[in-house]
Amino acid sequence: QVQLVESGGGLVQAGGSLRLSCIASGRTVSSYAMGWFRQAPGKEREFVADINWNSRRTYYADSVKGRFAISRDNAKNTVYLQMNSLKPEDTAVYSCAARTVYSGTYNFNDYSYWGQGTQVTVSS
Repeated sequence: QVQLVESGGGLVQAGGSLRLSCIASGRTVSSYAMGWFRQAPGKEREFVADINWNSRRTYYADSVKGRFAISRDNAKNTVYLQMNSLKPEDTAVYSCAARTVYSGTYNFNDYSYWGQGTQVTVSS
């Protein structure tokens, strides 16, 4: 089993930055691709970013491309999401997840292990 715990969320003004961390325990995630998703109140869960096991491939939602960067440190069993130029519409609960299936669509069903999430609030 894999346990994922996110941290780093908070309240930030528009244009600001935050760095989220996701620490895995119970089992190494170094062989899994990892992703970040977000869910705003009243909205469906939305894919944000994904990184493959050796960091050679990353993929981003169009809404965050150029502003967010996903990275990982397999020695620390940790995945990061650097978020810059934040906008009020980025406000959501951000969750990390380990991908065990590749459907080519980065659908949340491809991810088997999930963290509880961390709240990010961007004020205007």
